[in-house]
Amino acid sequence: MIYREFGKTGFKCSVIGMGTYYDPLWILGAKVFGLKKGEKEHVDAVKAGLDAGINLIDTAELYGTEKLVSQSIAERKRDDLFIATKVFFNHLKYDSVIKSCNRSLRNLGTSYIDLYQIHFPSKRVDIRETMKAMEKLVDEGKIRHIGISNFNLQKTKDAQSAMKKYEIASTQMPYNLSRRDFEKNLLPYCRENRIAVLPYYPLGHGKLISQSNWPPELLNHIFEKYGIKSTAQMALNWLITKSDLIFPIPRASSRNHVLDNAAAADWVMDEDDMRKLESAFPL
Repeated sequence: MIYREFGKTGFKCSVIGMGTYYDPLWILGAKVFGLKKGEKEHVDAVKAGLDAGINLIDTAELYGTEKLVSQSIAERKRDDLFIATKVFFNHLKYDSVIKSCNRSLRNLGTSYIDLYQIHFPSKRVDIRETMKAMEKLVDEGKIRHIGISNFNLQKTKDAQSAMKKYEIASTQMPYNLSRRDFEKNLLPYCRENRIAVLPYYPLGHGKLISQSNWPPELLNHIFEKYGIKSTAQMALNWLITKSDLIFPIPRASSRNHVLDNAAAADWVMDEDDMRKLESAFPL
């Protein structure tokens, strides 16, 4: 596993993380009926990732998986892990942010959250009110860094301008080889400001897993050159090679998938092959 600094936080994260969003039906079942289908398999998957050297885990109050993460990390050294969660857009008033954070801390079974993210921007709550609460949480030691998710460039700038003491540590957006609009303006801004990037849907909602969606000659070339057999590894390796600020968070659905994803950090794609992949999936 490769580790590098997460933006400007000083913490060395594994370049491959683990996401714990499963699907809307899973969320509905967990939150409304208390049913968590495949929970044991998901916990086993996260534990397998930790054993493989992954130390970055992403969750959210919306997902209903914070307690699942708590189970997965119970026997691990907390300071070795980088745990990220999110506050939903209907909890962005000052008092609601504080309450949501305290609830997430209880669910995660931890005394602090490494990265607390605003899941979606709000049309009703002034970002300055939300950031005031976020900075208060940093001051109290309940969170260590502040992130955003699903913010466009202007809203990202607004979020940073609303902060008085700290900086935006990260942003989370859909980004993968087949969906590269993120590169037009947000990626350059992140590079300029050393903001870490957590691409979700790094495998294109499964599109980049199917070999039928890849040019056969290119697929065979990459497989033979690097000795791999996984399209997921190709897609993830392209992301982590693209920038040292990028930390994809593919879903931790099963042990085998997580171990395959982790192996994407065992090799380095050269610049010529990076260009070939980008030509196959142009902007």
